[in-house]
Amino acid sequence: MIRLANIMAGAVHGGAEAFYERLTLALHNAGEEVLPIIRRDTGRAAKLAAGGLKPVELRFGGPLDILTRPRLGLVLRSFQPCVVMAWMNRAASKTPRGDWTMVGRLGGYYDLKYYRNCDHLVGNTRDLRSWIVSQGCPEERAHFLPNFATDLAGATPADLPGTAPRLLAMGRLHRNKGFDTLIRAMAEVPGTTLCIAGEGPERAALEALARECGVADRVHLLGWRDDIGPLLAACDIFVCPSRHEPLGNIVLEAWSASRPVIAAAAQGPTELIRDGETGLLVPVDAVEPLSAAIRTLLADKPRQAQLAANGRTEFEKDFAEAPVLARWRDFLHKVQR
Repeated sequence: MIRLANIMAGAVHGGAEAFYERLTLALHNAGEEVLPIIRRDTGRAAKLAAGGLKPVELRFGGPLDILTRPRLGLVLRSFQPCVVMAWMNRAASKTPRGDWTMVGRLGGYYDLKYYRNCDHLVGNTRDLRSWIVSQGCPEERAHFLPNFATDLAGATPADLPGTAPRLLAMGRLHRNKGFDTLIRAMAEVPGTTLCIAGEGPERAALEALARECGVADRVHLLGWRDDIGPLLAACDIFVCPSRHEPLGNIVLEAWSASRPVIAAAAQGPTELIRDGETGLLVPVDAVEPLSAAIRTLLADKPRQAQLAANGRTEFEKDFAEAPVLARWRDFLHKVQR
């Protein structure tokens, strides 16, 4: 059995944060002894507590927060973990060294200065692991361990606005997600509804762009949603137009729900998707290729079905909970002190 202190100081919403919750609960359910240590968040604490865990909540503030680090040290010395895993920069920078193996888990191309205390670094894509090595981390200390997605097959479709056919996109309303490119593409895909599930600083700009492009009546910003399975069940095609997407948890979720995927060729989707087999890739920031791919796929139901089936197979083989959890447990057992 592993005694793991699992530390997350991230935001309320996000792909890394959602996977942290899934992995923490899965390790606990598999019989490992896990102490979740999180930034104060009543929602996340409630989810973990509902799964039988007792999360510790700390402030994890900015540079002026001088109390979290010593308090975290007290928690860790009391728990006496074999492994401490810190997720992303803030958690890693606040975690002191001790009589345990320290693992930094990266979900992006972060400055490795925050991970100086780490014995091992984990990236969630092969490219990220290669990049970590290129930054000077020894090969034997850099590891690739993928995420697993919740199996969303069989969900009851959500009641979405607009009429079919429907496109769905999900993510934080941020420029990196490329939703502006997708909205521009909608002007060239008449008779189609786009629903975007997410919230963020670009909401007003995206609403204005939809009006400017003459598609405001067919573009619906749904806000942040937790009913991912029903949303996917209600769409015809899932679109990931991100300019920057280190992994693409949303692609894995779409595969699990047997939905055909069109994605911009950012880092993560390019590594995940075999173009023309498990999804369609288009250039980043390219309105015309994106709109053409959507029109072509909407007109070809058999191809939609084939892409969806291939994606589901890929999910079951490499990104379902059982095979990925086995890899995580094997890694943690090997590196523990």
